[in-house]
Amino acid sequence: MECDRSSEILHDFAPRIRVYKDGYIERLLKDDTVSPSFDLETRVRSKDVSITPSVSARIYLPTSSPEKAKLPLLIYFHGGAFCLYSAASSIYHHYINSLTAAANAIVVSVDYRLAPETPMPACYDDSWTAAQWAASAADPWISRRADLRRGVYLAGDSAGANIAHDVLSRVGPGGSIGPGVRVAGLAMVHPFFGDDKPNELWNYLYPGTCGVYDPRLNPAADPARMRRAVMGCKRVLVCVGGKDFLRERGVRYYVVLKEGESEGWEGQVEYFESIGRGHVFHLYKPNCDEALELLKRVASFINKSSYGWDVYVDLMIKASS
Repeated sequence: MECDRSSEILHDFAPRIRVYKDGYIERLLKDDTVSPSFDLETRVRSKDVSITPSVSARIYLPTSSPEKAKLPLLIYFHGGAFCLYSAASSIYHHYINSLTAAANAIVVSVDYRLAPETPMPACYDDSWTAAQWAASAADPWISRRADLRRGVYLAGDSAGANIAHDVLSRVGPGGSIGPGVRVAGLAMVHPFFGDDKPNELWNYLYPGTCGVYDPRLNPAADPARMRRAVMGCKRVLVCVGGKDFLRERGVRYYVVLKEGESEGWEGQVEYFESIGRGHVFHLYKPNCDEALELLKRVASFINKSSYGWDVYVDLMIKASS
């Protein structure tokens, strides 16, 4: 019989986690995990790799292209409020399979350590380590198939988009993420940058934070600093949901960069809004029209020359109708 821990709750961050006095962490959202595999629907192959004793990743390779074809490399950071999910979570595994096929790209889905067991900023450091590893072409799938001459792309959703921004901020104005490898683009999907109210979960997961104006939580609070953080990247895509409770900070991120196009930043920022849709809706309703349009938008940003994304998305739309 399970022990009733209701009287032992120390911190209640429902609907995400509860922390008990004995140190037990209860994750409240369902998280089914799946093994790497060959996905028959998308024709994408995946495998797990160890980067360091504490950092790993799942790599995805599309098999529809000729074996000698060079493909874009995307480094993806999953969401989950810095305390939920992994690269093996079923919602992310299925999404990355679809994104890999749609963009016709190699994708490295990073498995960083979660808070609060490993307090922040460990997730940022882990993600930086993984990004550098991917850019070094240490894995044969990357060394043989990735077109590193065109650079690498960074992407993530929610907390993962926040992490992607932090990784880019470490690259520096030269844009180099590894020897001879630059960051070609940043795709932010429903980024988590908080709001104007104190975030109790953030404060608990990140003991060293300076609160609502922490540059990691709210980079647009200091526009000049934020533009310096993305100086090494020439293309940014910001995607928001029309009914996302985090929409405003995502829009603000876009506006700061848009204004920066005439104030010294030599890049280009693009904006995409899913009208009437909430936060990361595409993970839970992947076959709805708006999710497929979002998939198509991100895929085309990564690989505008790809023949994969339009064919695949059109097939998905037909299958769901």
